[in-house]
Amino acid sequence: MIKKVTPTYDLSWYVKWCSSFILLVGMVLTAVELTPINLFFHMIGVGGWLIVGCLWNDRALIFINSIAFAIFLIGILMYFV
Repeated sequence: MIKKVTPTYDLSWYVKWCSSFILLVGMVLTAVELTPINLFFHMIGVGGWLIVGCLWNDRALIFINSIAFAIFLIGILMYFV
C-alpha cells in the first residue's frame, strides 16, 4: 500500500482539486478557441495552485505557478490593449 504524503480534506486539498478542474475547463476553452475567457480560467487555476504551493511551502509549485500566472496576466492585458 502506498502512503499518501499530501494532506487530505484540508484547505489545500479543496484548492488543488478546484484549481485542477478550473485548469481543465481552461484547456477545453482553449481547444475550442474561446479567447480571452480561456486565459481567465487558466490564470485562476494557476493562481489556485500558487496558493497550494504557498500552503505546502513548495518552492517548485510557487516558482512555476508564479511565472504561469504572470504569463496569463500578460496575455489578458495584451488582448485588451
